[in-house]
Amino acid sequence: MVQVKVYGLAKTLNPIKAELSDIIHASLVEVLQISPEKRFHRFFPLDKTDFYYPPDRTENYLIIEIVMFEGRAVDTKKIYCKKYLRKLTNSCKLQLMISKLQFWKPQNTIGVLEVYQEMN
Repeated sequence: MVQVKVYGLAKTLNPIKAELSDIIHASLVEVLQISPEKRFHRFFPLDKTDFYYPPDRTENYLIIEIVMFEGRAVDTKKIYCKKYLRKLTNSCKLQLMISKLQFWKPQNTIGVLEVYQEMN
């Protein structure tokens, strides 16, 4: 399971959400071979008063978090990062400055809804 969260200023993020989701997901399917139906993306368009970023960044700054279970080879993760960043910079019609925060979670630290339903 791979979950994606994208944070940015609303005026930057809203116009590109669908395209951004398609690019991220296509790269996940291609490189990590996840099922095309397993798209778990959330977007957080923020007001300028709710999104602080370093002074050397522009209003096009985005934070993309990718959360997945551990076990993927380091080289595979690097290939994915390069591929989706290349597609983003070529496709989104904005000069995006992206900080990618990636968390590779141990599987035993993530509760899945079905597990909780079985426990109750």
